[in-house]
Amino acid sequence: MRGLWFYPVDRRGGEGGVLPPPPAGCRRRRGRLRRPGGRDGLLRRRADRRSGAAPDQSRPPLELVLLGTFSGPPVDPYRKGTASALVVDGSTYVVDCGRSSVTQYVEAGLRLDSLRSIFITHLHSDHVADYYNFIMLSALPNLSGDAIKTIDVYGPGRAGGLSPKFGGGQAGTVNTTNPTPGITDLTNSCTDAFAYSTNVFLRDTGMRDPRRITTIHDIVVPEVGASYQNTAPDMAPFVVMQDDKVKVTAILVPHGPVFPAFAYRFDTAYGSVTFSGDTTYSTAVPRLAANTDILVHEAENLEGYQGPPALADHLRKSHTEVQRVGEIAHAANAGQLVLTHIADLTHNPIPVPQWWRWAQQGYGRRVTVGGDLQRITV
Repeated sequence: MRGLWFYPVDRRGGEGGVLPPPPAGCRRRRGRLRRPGGRDGLLRRRADRRSGAAPDQSRPPLELVLLGTFSGPPVDPYRKGTASALVVDGSTYVVDCGRSSVTQYVEAGLRLDSLRSIFITHLHSDHVADYYNFIMLSALPNLSGDAIKTIDVYGPGRAGGLSPKFGGGQAGTVNTTNPTPGITDLTNSCTDAFAYSTNVFLRDTGMRDPRRITTIHDIVVPEVGASYQNTAPDMAPFVVMQDDKVKVTAILVPHGPVFPAFAYRFDTAYGSVTFSGDTTYSTAVPRLAANTDILVHEAENLEGYQGPPALADHLRKSHTEVQRVGEIAHAANAGQLVLTHIADLTHNPIPVPQWWRWAQQGYGRRVTVGGDLQRITV
């Protein structure tokens, strides 16, 4: 089954119907979408990685690669953790590092030495589960001689405080000396935790010191009155980073009690791609994503959910329902909507044709219900 795109319809009650258009360059076969090049293409990419061959020069100058599309910390058998890669003229920028994203990165045929920067939207575990693996496991060359060179990491700084426990009562607190660490703290703690392994490898393999190949940036939020008690006040997008390939801007988004939580926009000479991060409804994403070529947005389905009403209310205050995500894309005048960070509380695997119809509501342009390792040309 590897090398194929699936549109898995839930046989326990998912709706049938016409499947959405296949991603560019793919063709449908018996309800499935085959990757460009099929199995031969997959084997060729693997052979290229083993031989250290240069990346395929026929690739488009701006390409979005969905490394993983699952929402939440639980381990899911159908999808890997949320992570995306944006490739601009052969340079790669990763947004979030969910479960298995390092393996997915290599499986997608992306070279580690092309990785320039990592951007973390927020510090929930499902967005950073594989983050340190990009540093720790990629500091040694793989069998094709590929390894990261130097990378910059951008992410949230310290939150500064914790909100009360959802539903009331008392909650324990881990690391009482620094209970709200930022991305720099997280990185340093991981480096310390793996000190023995790193120190051994530094002595007997020639591994590069991970502290020398990374530059970590806690994103400084402009003075707009934001705090863990006011997580996403009205604000204008602000510049996070700019190099010779991309200009990256960000905005705070409302994601329950989480602070900071960012959406990111990447502007290039070939077009723009905006990542919503995890967010409920607000004007922030449409403002940041105005006229973007692609809006990559999270989505969840609660329709038919029979669980505790309080939990459903909590999820609605932290995320965006797939039935309303089209409204956001329309408000942003986005050229295309791509769904990722996918959660369905009533079906697994999700009924993709139904999700596609839901996401089309209020939006008249192309919608893609993202799949792991899917490639989308801008």
